[in-house]
Amino acid sequence: MASEPDQTYKISLTVSEGDARLVDAALAEFAAHDFPPVVADFEAGGGRRQIDIYFADPALETELLARIGARLTAPLEVQALDARDWVAESQRLRRPVRAGRFFVHGAHDRDAIPDDTIAIEIEAGQAFGTGGHDSTEGCLLAVDRLSAGFRPKNALDLGTGSGILAIAIAKCWDIPVLATDVDPIAVAVAAENVRKAGLSLKKRYPGIQTLTADGLDDEAIRDAGPFDLIAANILAEPLIAMAPALATQVRGGGRVILSGLLDWQEEGVLAPYTAHGLAPADRIAKDHWVTLTLVMV
Repeated sequence: MASEPDQTYKISLTVSEGDARLVDAALAEFAAHDFPPVVADFEAGGGRRQIDIYFADPALETELLARIGARLTAPLEVQALDARDWVAESQRLRRPVRAGRFFVHGAHDRDAIPDDTIAIEIEAGQAFGTGGHDSTEGCLLAVDRLSAGFRPKNALDLGTGSGILAIAIAKCWDIPVLATDVDPIAVAVAAENVRKAGLSLKKRYPGIQTLTADGLDDEAIRDAGPFDLIAANILAEPLIAMAPALATQVRGGGRVILSGLLDWQEEGVLAPYTAHGLAPADRIAKDHWVTLTLVMV
Protein backbone atom coordinates (compact mmCIF):
# COMPACT_ATOMS: atom_id res chain seq x y z
CA MET A 1 0.00 0.00 0.00
CA ALA A 2 1.27 3.48 -0.84
CA SER A 3 2.31 5.70 2.07
CA GLU A 4 -0.01 8.51 3.07
CA PRO A 5 0.59 11.74 1.12
CA ASP A 6 1.83 14.81 3.00
CA GLN A 7 0.65 17.36 0.43
CA THR A 8 -2.66 17.97 -1.29
CA TYR A 9 -3.18 19.77 -4.59
CA LYS A 10 -6.29 21.44 -5.87
CA ILE A 11 -7.76 22.22 -9.28
CA SER A 12 -10.68 24.67 -9.23
CA LEU A 13 -12.91 25.26 -12.22
CA THR A 14 -16.31 26.75 -12.93
CA VAL A 15 -18.28 25.01 -15.67
CA SER A 16 -21.77 24.68 -17.08
CA GLU A 17 -24.13 22.05 -15.67
CA GLY A 18 -23.55 19.92 -18.76
CA ASP A 19 -19.77 20.11 -18.48
CA ALA A 20 -19.97 19.10 -14.80
CA ARG A 21 -21.01 15.62 -15.93
CA LEU A 22 -18.13 15.47 -18.40
CA VAL A 23 -15.70 16.35 -15.62
CA ASP A 24 -17.16 13.55 -13.51
CA ALA A 25 -16.66 11.10 -16.39
CA ALA A 26 -13.06 12.21 -16.81
CA LEU A 27 -12.33 11.75 -13.10
CA ALA A 28 -13.80 8.23 -13.12
CA GLU A 29 -10.80 7.18 -15.20
CA PHE A 30 -8.60 7.67 -12.13
CA ALA A 31 -10.59 5.37 -9.84
CA ALA A 32 -7.86 2.72 -9.62
CA HIS A 33 -5.14 5.17 -8.56
CA ASP A 34 -3.64 4.71 -5.08
CA PHE A 35 -4.98 8.13 -4.07
CA PRO A 36 -7.73 8.94 -6.58
CA PRO A 37 -8.99 12.52 -6.85
CA VAL A 38 -11.69 13.68 -4.44
CA VAL A 39 -14.31 16.09 -5.75
CA ALA A 40 -16.40 18.80 -4.12
CA ASP A 41 -19.18 20.24 -6.28
CA PHE A 42 -21.09 23.46 -5.54
CA GLU A 43 -23.65 25.69 -7.23
CA ALA A 44 -21.92 28.77 -8.63
CA GLY A 45 -25.03 30.63 -9.83
CA GLY A 46 -26.13 31.41 -13.35
CA GLY A 47 -26.59 27.73 -14.21
CA ARG A 48 -22.93 26.98 -13.52
CA ARG A 49 -21.09 24.84 -11.00
CA GLN A 50 -17.81 25.17 -9.14
CA ILE A 51 -15.85 21.95 -9.05
CA ASP A 52 -12.86 21.60 -6.70
CA ILE A 53 -10.66 18.59 -7.41
CA TYR A 54 -8.25 17.50 -4.67
CA PHE A 55 -5.42 15.08 -5.41
CA ALA A 56 -2.34 13.85 -3.56
CA ASP A 57 0.01 12.78 -6.36
CA PRO A 58 1.53 15.80 -8.14
CA ALA A 59 2.29 13.55 -11.11
CA LEU A 60 -1.46 13.43 -11.73
CA GLU A 61 -1.69 17.15 -12.39
CA THR A 62 -0.67 17.08 -16.04
CA GLU A 63 -2.87 14.10 -16.84
CA LEU A 64 -5.86 15.52 -14.98
CA LEU A 65 -5.57 18.83 -16.81
CA ALA A 66 -5.17 17.06 -20.15
CA ARG A 67 -8.20 14.78 -19.74
CA ILE A 68 -10.44 17.48 -18.34
CA GLY A 69 -9.19 20.13 -20.74
CA ALA A 70 -9.89 17.86 -23.70
CA ARG A 71 -13.58 18.07 -22.81
CA LEU A 72 -13.81 21.68 -21.63
CA THR A 73 -12.99 25.22 -22.68
CA ALA A 74 -13.17 26.69 -19.17
CA PRO A 75 -9.93 28.07 -17.70
CA LEU A 76 -8.38 25.90 -14.99
CA GLU A 77 -6.69 27.17 -11.85
CA VAL A 78 -4.21 24.95 -9.96
CA GLN A 79 -3.19 25.55 -6.36
CA ALA A 80 -0.77 23.72 -4.05
CA LEU A 81 -2.23 23.38 -0.57
CA ASP A 82 -0.90 22.47 2.86
CA ALA A 83 -1.82 18.98 4.08
CA ARG A 84 -5.30 19.27 5.53
CA ASP A 85 -8.69 17.58 5.35
CA TRP A 86 -9.78 19.78 2.45
CA VAL A 87 -12.81 17.60 1.73
CA ALA A 88 -14.16 18.33 5.21
CA GLU A 89 -13.50 22.02 4.64
CA SER A 90 -15.50 21.89 1.42
CA GLN A 91 -18.35 19.92 2.98
CA ARG A 92 -18.98 22.70 5.46
CA LEU A 93 -19.75 24.98 2.52
CA ARG A 94 -22.25 22.60 0.93
CA ARG A 95 -25.87 23.51 1.53
CA PRO A 96 -28.58 20.87 2.09
CA VAL A 97 -30.92 20.06 -0.79
CA ARG A 98 -34.71 19.81 -0.44
CA ALA A 99 -36.30 17.66 -3.18
CA GLY A 100 -39.94 16.94 -2.46
CA ARG A 101 -40.00 15.20 0.92
CA PHE A 102 -36.29 14.35 0.72
CA PHE A 103 -33.71 16.43 2.60
CA VAL A 104 -30.15 15.64 1.53
CA HIS A 105 -27.51 16.98 3.88
CA GLY A 106 -24.00 16.56 5.21
CA ALA A 107 -23.14 15.65 8.79
CA HIS A 108 -22.68 19.35 9.57
CA ASP A 109 -26.40 19.97 8.90
CA ARG A 110 -27.90 17.23 11.10
CA ASP A 111 -29.40 19.85 13.41
CA ALA A 112 -31.18 21.53 10.49
CA ILE A 113 -33.30 18.58 9.34
CA PRO A 114 -36.97 19.64 9.03
CA ASP A 115 -39.47 17.41 10.86
CA ASP A 116 -41.59 16.73 7.78
CA THR A 117 -38.78 15.33 5.59
CA ILE A 118 -37.04 12.05 4.78
CA ALA A 119 -33.42 12.79 5.68
CA ILE A 120 -30.52 11.37 3.66
CA GLU A 121 -26.99 12.07 4.88
CA ILE A 122 -24.43 12.11 2.07
CA GLU A 123 -20.98 13.67 2.24
CA ALA A 124 -19.15 15.06 -0.78
CA GLY A 125 -16.57 12.52 -1.88
CA GLN A 126 -15.43 10.13 -4.56
CA ALA A 127 -18.85 9.14 -5.94
CA PHE A 128 -21.43 11.14 -7.86
CA GLY A 129 -24.64 12.05 -6.07
CA THR A 130 -24.93 14.56 -3.24
CA GLY A 131 -28.31 15.87 -4.34
CA GLY A 132 -26.87 19.12 -5.67
CA HIS A 133 -26.83 18.15 -9.34
CA ASP A 134 -30.05 18.71 -11.27
CA SER A 135 -30.17 15.10 -12.49
CA THR A 136 -29.95 13.72 -8.95
CA GLU A 137 -32.51 16.20 -7.66
CA GLY A 138 -34.78 15.28 -10.56
CA CYS A 139 -34.57 11.59 -9.64
CA LEU A 140 -35.40 12.34 -6.00
CA LEU A 141 -38.42 14.36 -7.11
CA ALA A 142 -39.50 11.50 -9.39
CA VAL A 143 -39.27 9.01 -6.52
CA ASP A 144 -41.26 11.37 -4.29
CA ARG A 145 -43.99 11.75 -6.93
CA LEU A 146 -44.22 7.98 -7.43
CA SER A 147 -44.67 7.42 -3.70
CA ALA A 148 -48.13 9.00 -3.84
CA GLY A 149 -49.72 5.89 -5.34
CA PHE A 150 -47.12 3.43 -6.60
CA ARG A 151 -46.18 0.45 -4.38
CA PRO A 152 -43.11 -1.42 -5.69
CA LYS A 153 -41.89 -4.63 -4.06
CA ASN A 154 -38.25 -4.38 -5.14
CA ALA A 155 -35.95 -1.95 -6.93
CA LEU A 156 -32.67 -1.61 -8.82
CA ASP A 157 -30.50 1.52 -8.63
CA LEU A 158 -28.27 1.25 -11.69
CA GLY A 159 -25.15 3.42 -11.55
CA THR A 160 -25.71 4.13 -7.88
CA GLY A 161 -22.75 6.47 -7.29
CA SER A 162 -23.03 7.59 -3.67
CA GLY A 163 -26.08 5.35 -3.13
CA ILE A 164 -28.38 8.34 -2.68
CA LEU A 165 -31.24 7.03 -4.84
CA ALA A 166 -31.07 3.52 -3.37
CA ILE A 167 -31.32 5.04 0.11
CA ALA A 168 -34.20 7.29 -0.94
CA ILE A 169 -36.11 4.34 -2.42
CA ALA A 170 -35.49 2.08 0.58
CA LYS A 171 -36.58 4.79 3.01
CA CYS A 172 -39.64 5.66 0.95
CA TRP A 173 -41.06 2.14 0.55
CA ASP A 174 -39.07 -0.12 2.92
CA ILE A 175 -38.29 -2.59 0.11
CA PRO A 176 -35.16 -4.52 -0.93
CA VAL A 177 -32.95 -2.50 -3.28
CA LEU A 178 -30.01 -3.68 -5.38
CA ALA A 179 -27.54 -0.80 -5.92
CA THR A 180 -24.89 -1.33 -8.60
CA ASP A 181 -22.09 0.66 -10.19
CA VAL A 182 -19.24 -0.11 -12.58
CA ASP A 183 -16.84 1.82 -10.30
CA PRO A 184 -15.73 -0.23 -7.24
CA ILE A 185 -14.83 2.97 -5.37
CA ALA A 186 -18.35 4.30 -5.86
CA VAL A 187 -19.73 0.98 -4.61
CA ALA A 188 -17.55 1.21 -1.49
CA VAL A 189 -18.78 4.77 -0.88
CA ALA A 190 -22.39 3.69 -1.42
CA ALA A 191 -21.98 0.76 0.97
CA GLU A 192 -20.68 3.09 3.67
CA ASN A 193 -23.56 5.53 3.15
CA VAL A 194 -26.01 2.63 3.28
CA ARG A 195 -24.40 1.45 6.53
CA LYS A 196 -24.67 4.92 8.07
CA ALA A 197 -28.33 5.05 7.04
CA GLY A 198 -28.99 1.77 8.89
CA LEU A 199 -30.09 0.05 5.68
CA SER A 200 -27.39 -2.58 5.24
CA LEU A 201 -28.77 -5.90 4.04
CA LYS A 202 -26.87 -7.78 6.77
CA LYS A 203 -28.52 -5.74 9.51
CA ARG A 204 -32.11 -5.70 8.35
CA TYR A 205 -34.40 -7.04 5.70
CA PRO A 206 -35.46 -5.54 3.45
CA GLY A 207 -32.26 -3.57 2.93
CA ILE A 208 -29.83 -2.41 0.28
CA GLN A 209 -27.30 -4.71 -1.39
CA THR A 210 -24.38 -2.94 -3.07
CA LEU A 211 -22.64 -4.57 -6.01
CA THR A 212 -19.92 -3.79 -8.56
CA ALA A 213 -21.40 -4.58 -11.97
CA ASP A 214 -20.96 -3.33 -15.53
CA GLY A 215 -24.46 -2.56 -16.78
CA LEU A 216 -27.15 -5.24 -16.53
CA ASP A 217 -25.10 -8.25 -17.57
CA ASP A 218 -24.54 -9.65 -14.09
CA GLU A 219 -25.84 -12.83 -12.50
CA ALA A 220 -26.86 -11.08 -9.28
CA ILE A 221 -29.02 -8.63 -11.22
CA ARG A 222 -30.64 -11.41 -13.22
CA ASP A 223 -31.32 -13.39 -10.03
CA ALA A 224 -32.84 -10.39 -8.22
CA GLY A 225 -35.01 -9.27 -11.15
CA PRO A 226 -37.38 -8.55 -12.61
CA PHE A 227 -37.94 -5.29 -10.74
CA ASP A 228 -40.93 -3.10 -10.02
CA LEU A 229 -38.73 0.00 -10.06
CA ILE A 230 -35.43 0.76 -11.81
CA ALA A 231 -33.58 4.06 -11.42
CA ALA A 232 -30.70 4.85 -13.80
CA ASN A 233 -29.05 8.25 -13.38
CA ILE A 234 -26.19 7.78 -15.81
CA LEU A 235 -25.62 9.46 -19.20
CA ALA A 236 -27.56 9.50 -22.45
CA GLU A 237 -25.36 7.14 -24.48
CA PRO A 238 -25.29 4.24 -21.98
CA LEU A 239 -29.02 4.73 -21.32
CA ILE A 240 -29.69 4.26 -25.02
CA ALA A 241 -27.38 1.24 -25.28
CA MET A 242 -28.93 -0.60 -22.33
CA ALA A 243 -32.59 -0.01 -23.27
CA PRO A 244 -33.28 -3.54 -24.64
CA ALA A 245 -31.66 -5.28 -21.64
CA LEU A 246 -33.24 -2.93 -19.11
CA ALA A 247 -36.73 -3.49 -20.54
CA THR A 248 -36.43 -7.23 -19.87
CA GLN A 249 -35.83 -6.49 -16.17
CA VAL A 250 -39.03 -4.46 -15.60
CA ARG A 251 -42.25 -6.16 -14.51
CA GLY A 252 -45.53 -5.27 -16.17
CA GLY A 253 -46.78 -2.05 -14.60
CA GLY A 254 -43.27 -1.34 -13.26
CA ARG A 255 -41.60 2.06 -13.46
CA VAL A 256 -38.24 3.19 -14.83
CA ILE A 257 -36.62 6.50 -13.85
CA LEU A 258 -34.04 7.73 -16.36
CA SER A 259 -31.79 10.74 -15.82
CA GLY A 260 -28.38 12.15 -16.67
CA LEU A 261 -29.65 13.41 -20.03
CA LEU A 262 -29.91 16.91 -21.41
CA ASP A 263 -33.09 18.22 -23.01
CA TRP A 264 -31.73 17.90 -26.54
CA GLN A 265 -30.97 14.20 -25.85
CA GLU A 266 -34.46 13.38 -24.57
CA GLU A 267 -35.98 12.19 -27.84
CA GLY A 268 -33.03 9.94 -28.63
CA VAL A 269 -33.10 8.34 -25.18
CA LEU A 270 -36.86 7.87 -25.11
CA ALA A 271 -37.13 6.18 -28.54
CA PRO A 272 -35.51 2.80 -27.73
CA TYR A 273 -37.48 2.50 -24.49
CA THR A 274 -40.85 3.09 -26.14
CA ALA A 275 -39.82 0.57 -28.80
CA HIS A 276 -39.44 -2.02 -26.01
CA GLY A 277 -42.81 -1.49 -24.34
CA LEU A 278 -42.21 1.44 -21.99
CA ALA A 279 -44.45 4.51 -22.14
CA PRO A 280 -43.75 8.02 -20.79
CA ALA A 281 -45.47 8.64 -17.45
CA ASP A 282 -43.78 11.76 -16.03
CA ARG A 283 -41.15 14.34 -16.91
CA ILE A 284 -39.12 16.66 -14.67
CA ALA A 285 -36.90 19.38 -16.13
CA LYS A 286 -34.26 21.18 -14.06
CA ASP A 287 -32.38 23.79 -16.07
CA HIS A 288 -31.34 21.74 -19.15
CA TRP A 289 -31.40 18.36 -17.36
CA VAL A 290 -34.37 16.03 -17.83
CA THR A 291 -35.61 13.16 -15.66
CA LEU A 292 -38.08 10.74 -17.28
CA THR A 293 -40.39 8.27 -15.56
CA LEU A 294 -41.62 5.45 -17.79
CA VAL A 295 -44.14 2.65 -17.21
CA MET A 296 -44.01 -0.88 -18.62
CA VAL A 297 -47.35 -1.35 -20.40
